[in-house]
Parts: sequence; structure tokens; C-alpha cells
Amino acid sequence: MLYQDDIKHLSQSKNLLAFSGGSDSTALFFLLHQHSIKFDIAIVDYGVRDQSKAEVAYAKDLALNYKQKCFVHSSLKIEKNFEANARKVRYDFFNSLIKKHKYTTLITAHHLGDRLEWLLMQLCKGAGLAELNSLKSKTIKSDYTLLRPLLHVSKDELIQYLKDNHVKYFEDQSNTDLSIKRNYFRHNFSNPMLKRYSLGIKKSFQYLDTDTKLLIQEADIKITNGCYYFKKTNNYISDIYHVDKILKTAGVLIGSKTRENIQKNQESVIARKYLVTKTSNHIFITPFVKDCVMSKNFKERCRQMRIPPKIRPVLYKYQDFFKIFEELSFSKRL
Repeated sequence: MLYQDDIKHLSQSKNLLAFSGGSDSTALFFLLHQHSIKFDIAIVDYGVRDQSKAEVAYAKDLALNYKQKCFVHSSLKIEKNFEANARKVRYDFFNSLIKKHKYTTLITAHHLGDRLEWLLMQLCKGAGLAELNSLKSKTIKSDYTLLRPLLHVSKDELIQYLKDNHVKYFEDQSNTDLSIKRNYFRHNFSNPMLKRYSLGIKKSFQYLDTDTKLLIQEADIKITNGCYYFKKTNNYISDIYHVDKILKTAGVLIGSKTRENIQKNQESVIARKYLVTKTSNHIFITPFVKDCVMSKNFKERCRQMRIPPKIRPVLYKYQDFFKIFEELSFSKRL
């Protein structure tokens, strides 16, 4: 089931597997061992299901049996926007482990069904090719690689693998809650489509991957004090793709109206938390700083440099970032 390129990559990196005890991550756990790949596991207990305690215990047992480290995070209760906030909790935890233990690859068990669900949800929101096909098998982050080695494998194939090998796994009862958007799409659209057209869907994603590679230009994304920036490509679709990728890492998913605003405006506030600022040559994604008392001299300096107004408080708050902004002379080319 695993591609040779992924096996080769994993055999040469220090790996952390995002584990849940469900069929997807459990199948991936044993597939990795089948190929003698070394890795540790990390699991999050959100405290919303009684079963989660048993899943954590299962993760610990597996790690003990296979001489691995098992990292567990018990989340504070999430009061609203559970899916988005749970994702942020999860990836904040993973990122902290990656930094502390120097992991170079984070492995997740996203599969073909997840990829199709994502495409269908983006299609209904009004998205272009880059966004429709943004769930990639390999994503290069600033300090690690995010690898999804099962994107070409259906959930039915994973469950059959577990049954054939008599492997225990858990069924998350929340997956039947159709009030959750991804579950609605899964049960009503992606699952029925995959049961009838699995081979054709796999082939279509192969073509989409090839087309997307031709369309998207890579960008060297840098970060200072939580502020991201990259040099514009010659293609707006590539630029918005990179903005979307950065914001997604922060737990923010942007829709078609937001993309249009970013395209039209020099500065765009996203979810009241982030600011996207465009200059003639660069794009910045920074925290949105609203209440900030700036000195008179700084205000005058910004006016003379013709710095866009919304990013000025950010530059005042994060002086190291302002030095980079100034050194690169972005303001002279606004």
C-alpha cells in the first residue's frame, strides 16, 4: 500500500505518527512496522467521549510492545467550533513535539476518502484547482515534512487490511454525526462515490497532481516572530495557494469571498486574527494587531515609507520583523 518513495523518505528521517486508535492510523501504524520504519506516536484526548480513554490506553500498549515513545495530550474542553479548534490543539501539540524532540517528518493517516471529501467541500465553497487539490501527500514545512502516505488508499482497503491481519481498532462514534460537515459529505457523497468509482477517482487525482505541479510555483516562505512572508510568484493562483497553506496551519480556512478580498485589496483582515498585506514584490501573513499605541516618530516614519496602515501596529510590536521589512526595502516599491 505504501509507495516506495515514501518508504525511502521515512527510512531516512526521524518520524512522528499522528495516532488516534481508529482504523486509518492503526492500519498505518502496522504498515509502517511492516516496512521496518522507525517512528514514535502522538495522541490527543479531547475528553468528549468515554471511549477516548481506551484509545489512549491502546496507544500506550502498542508503543510499549513495539518499543516506541507515546506522547499523550489531554485537551482542555473545547466550547465552540470543535473541528477547527481541535485541529489547532492537535497541530500545536505535534509542533511542540517536533521542536522538542527534533522530528523531521510528521505522518498522518489521511486517505483517499479524506481527499475526496476535501475536494467536494472546497468545490461547494467556490474554489480553484489549487484549493481543490490542496490536500497533498507531501508538504514541506519550515522545520519538518508533513507526509500523508495513504492518500491513494481507500478506507475500505484499510479496514480489509486490519481484518486480514486480525488487528484491533476503534470506531469513532462521532463519525456518524451528520451535523459535522465532513461527516455529511462522507456519508452522502464521498463514500457512495468511492464504492462505485474508486479506480476512476484514483486516476483523476493522479492527473490533478500532475496539473497542479505545472500550475503552482514554489515559494520560499520565511517566518519571524510569528510573521510569515514570501516573494510573490508570477502567478496569483500560486500566491493565494501559499497564503491558504499558511493560514490553514494556523487553523483558519479561507473561502471564496476571502480569496477575492485578498486579490482586490492591499490589506485583508482574516478571521479577526490575521492580516494579509501585499506589497509590489512580497506578501505578508501576520497576526492582526488592533490596539497598539505607536510613538509619534514611528507613525511619521511609516507615513514617509508609505507603509500600509494595518500592518504598522504589527511592525511596531515586532521590531525584529520591522528590521527585515525595512532591510528588504519593500516600502519603496509599494
